[in-house]
Amino acid sequence: MIVTYIGLGSNLGDSRQILAEAVQKLATLGEVKTSHLYQSPPMGPQDQPNYLNAVVQLTTNLAALSLLDRLQAFEQEAGRVRLRHWGERTLDLDLLIYGNEQIQNERLTVPHVGVLERDFVLIPLLDIDSEIQVNDTFLKDLDIVKQSTLTVLDDSNWANI
Repeated sequence: MIVTYIGLGSNLGDSRQILAEAVQKLATLGEVKTSHLYQSPPMGPQDQPNYLNAVVQLTTNLAALSLLDRLQAFEQEAGRVRLRHWGERTLDLDLLIYGNEQIQNERLTVPHVGVLERDFVLIPLLDIDSEIQVNDTFLKDLDIVKQSTLTVLDDSNWANI
C-alpha cells in the first residue's frame, strides 16, 4: 500500500456535491482521509466562478499510472470538459504526491509541478498531515502558507465518509 494525495477542485455545477461524490469514488480505491473544504479564487482567467478545493489522502495499491487513469475516468464521469487552460471545470483531480516517488514522464509528474506554489493545495495537505514534506521542504514553513487567503467552508465531515 502506498500513501498518495489527490487534489480536488470544482467551480461548475453543484461543486460541494460533485466533490463529495468524488471522495466516495476515491474511497473505492482504498482508505481515504479528507481535508477541510475551501473556497479559492480562480488561478487562471478571472471571468469564472470561485473554486471549491480539498485534498484527499488515499492509501492504495494502485500503480501511479493506473491511479491516474482512474482519476481521469472519475473526471469524465463527472462531465469534465476542458474548454481552456486553467478554465472552469466540473471536477479536477490532480495526483499531487505518490509516496516518496519522483515520477516524470509524458503523462505524469509527481510531485505535482504546482504543489509548492498553490495555497489551495498546501493548506488542505497540511490539514491531513501537519508535518508533510515535498522534496525535503516542510510545507508548513512556506511563506505562501503563512499568507494564505483561503476561506474554510466546512470544518465538519463534508464528504460524508
